[in-house]
Amino acid sequence: MSIGIVACGALATHISDIVIENALDVVIYPLPPLLHNRPEKIAGEVDALLHEIKDKHSHCAVAYADCGTYGALDSVIATHGVKRLGGNHCYDIFAGTKKIAEIMESDAGTYFLTDFLVKSFHRSVIVELGLDKRPELRDDYFKNYSRVIWLAQQPTDELKALALGAAQEIGLPLQIEHVGYGQLSEQVLALLSN
Repeated sequence: MSIGIVACGALATHISDIVIENALDVVIYPLPPLLHNRPEKIAGEVDALLHEIKDKHSHCAVAYADCGTYGALDSVIATHGVKRLGGNHCYDIFAGTKKIAEIMESDAGTYFLTDFLVKSFHRSVIVELGLDKRPELRDDYFKNYSRVIWLAQQPTDELKALALGAAQEIGLPLQIEHVGYGQLSEQVLALLSN
């Protein structure tokens, strides 16, 4: 039987690439990436989906880091006896926990972007924060940030232009860190092993 992965929608395409590259029998069940704007809902959504799919697969896994659930997701995965990605958030997975800690130590006012956030910035950030209707609130939301770092997985000229545009929309300078998939491939493959 196949393996079922409940995945963060922001990681689902990357996970699909890993599954295809390794010719794995996996079904990916992505949850909406906008759940990150309401992290208190992530654990409940993962729990409901695991209940729905658990009998369809030889085993299941969860492709989320903690993502702001403050341990609630760990309670869910313990109940289901499954594994999840490591780290506090996908930034840890892509850049490594040590690198993220160093960045935050040097400047706690760092706003991170991934390729997914670069592509969806207007919808995920501007519209969700209501800045499309009330742009004058931008500085209230971002006054404690000093820079944007794009943790680039698969950088292209188009994504670079979008990342620059996103940083400009919130009035911050952009720094680019080429991180690739970081530990994502290794962690996904570890999730799929029994």
